[in-house]
Order: sequence, then structure tokens, then C-alpha cells
Amino acid sequence: MVWGVAAALVANVLYSTGFVLEKRALAGMPPLSAARPGRALLLLAGRPLWICGAVALALGFAAQLAVYRTLPIAAAQGLLLSGLVLLLVLSSLVLGERPSGRERRAVAVIGLALVMVVASLYETSEEISRTAPTGILLALCLPTLAAGLVLYTAAERRARRRHRQPTTGVAYAVAVGLIYGVSSLAIKGVSGHLDTEDLMGSVPAVLASPYPYLLLSTGVSGLVLSQTALQRCRASLIVPVCSTVSCVFSIVSGTIAFDEPLPEDPLRLLLRLGGTVLALTVLLTLPRHETHTPTPEGTRS
Repeated sequence: MVWGVAAALVANVLYSTGFVLEKRALAGMPPLSAARPGRALLLLAGRPLWICGAVALALGFAAQLAVYRTLPIAAAQGLLLSGLVLLLVLSSLVLGERPSGRERRAVAVIGLALVMVVASLYETSEEISRTAPTGILLALCLPTLAAGLVLYTAAERRARRRHRQPTTGVAYAVAVGLIYGVSSLAIKGVSGHLDTEDLMGSVPAVLASPYPYLLLSTGVSGLVLSQTALQRCRASLIVPVCSTVSCVFSIVSGTIAFDEPLPEDPLRLLLRLGGTVLALTVLLTLPRHETHTPTPEGTRS
């Protein structure tokens, strides 16, 4: 358990740093469009600072593999949410973003949810599943991917309306969160197929599973959509909402697909589920529209 918690904390630092670096690089770039993914990728590849952020995120994914090998997916996702606190600090110091009082309180509630999830892990010996039935996995993932794309498209249409209120980007973040939730299940599956003592020998088993292909599709689509959303809206709002949606989807769908049992002890079960409910409550209470003018470091509403 200790190694899993340590790997989650490392992943959080890498993720927060990567998102902030990417957001910083996006501020000086021409407007990105999800409808033109090729142009967006070319523009991103030409920014060294953005590449540094992308490398940090890639290393975070590697750390997440270690997390999923040592912790149940429900507990792992709860720990990964702790990075939102660091992100809020970095977005304020580096990007000059000023979260509202409601958003700061939301992060405090997420911190409480983290404590509850960690407490549910104390002296536990829960089974960690390595794979999921393909039919169940695809039945959960494919409709979710479609829902994410539809929601993002609807948000784009609303953004083009005249006389609209400036948006915080919650709809964008929810859409990207659904896509990254599927990505989390794919990472979980890849980690289960990897043999740490024979990495090359485990490659055929990985390629024969649906996980790398889900990871590739969500990685490309999530990259373009998340960078477009980050350029337009505050990182201190986009990333927490995206992470919360991804976390809740991964916990619910991952527990079903990988058939990982929840704690039998009533107190541990209450702490585990209570942390998830708190995180979801935060999402539902966040404002949908900006109530102040963004700072120069922010992006267009």
C-alpha cells in the first residue's frame, strides 16, 4: 500500500506541473480548434514549453501504472484527486488565476474526500484485479466516449452563440473527464497485463487486449479536446472538474468491469463511498458561468 500511495503522490505532482506548463504555453498560441486536430497538434508540437508539460503528463501516466498495480481502482482514484490542491496553488502562483471562494471551498471538500479514501485503505488487504471481460469493458467505455464527444460538441455550439454569458468551461471539462475516465480504465488494464520481470514478453498479451487501443484513441482525442478547453478557460476550473468526472467514472465503471470488491467493513465502505459522493457533490455545485473578468493570463471566455 505504501508504494501505491507514494506513486499516486508522484503522479499528482507530475500531472499538476504538466497541466500548468501546458496552460502557460497555450496562452501565447493562436486559437486551437477541436474541429481541426491536425493543425492543433502541429501548433502544439512547435512549443518547447508545451512539450515539457506533455512529458510531465506522460511520466504521470507511467506513475499511474504503478498505482493501479498496488491499489484497487476506487482507492487509487481517490488518491489521485489530491493533486487538485497542488494544481490550485500552481495555477495561482504561475498562471495568475484567482479561483472564486466557492472553488476554493470545493477543493477543501476534495481534500476531505482524499482523507476519507486514504483512511479506508488502512490495514486493508483488498483483492486487486488485473483484467476485465472485453464485452463488459466495451459496453461501459464506448457509450461513455460517445457521450463525451457529444457533450463537447454541444458546448462548442453554445460557445458560438451571440450574447451568451462567459462560461467557466464546466461542460468542456465534464466531456474531457469522461474521455479520460475511459483512459484510466485502459491504463488499469495495461498495468494488469504487464509483467515487471519480463516487460517485452508481456507485449503480445497487451496487444491482444482492447486496452492499448482504447488508450490510443482516448489519448489522441483527449489531448486535442483538453488543450482546446485549457486555452479557453481557467486551468483551476477545467482540471479539477475533469479529474472529478474521470475519478467518479473510473471508480464506478472500474469496480464493475474489473470486479474488484468494495470493503466489507461498514466503516471502510462508508469512508470509500463517502469520499466519492463528496467529490461528485463538488462537481454539481461549481458555477457554470464566470462572475468576474479573467486575468491577462487567463483565456477567452
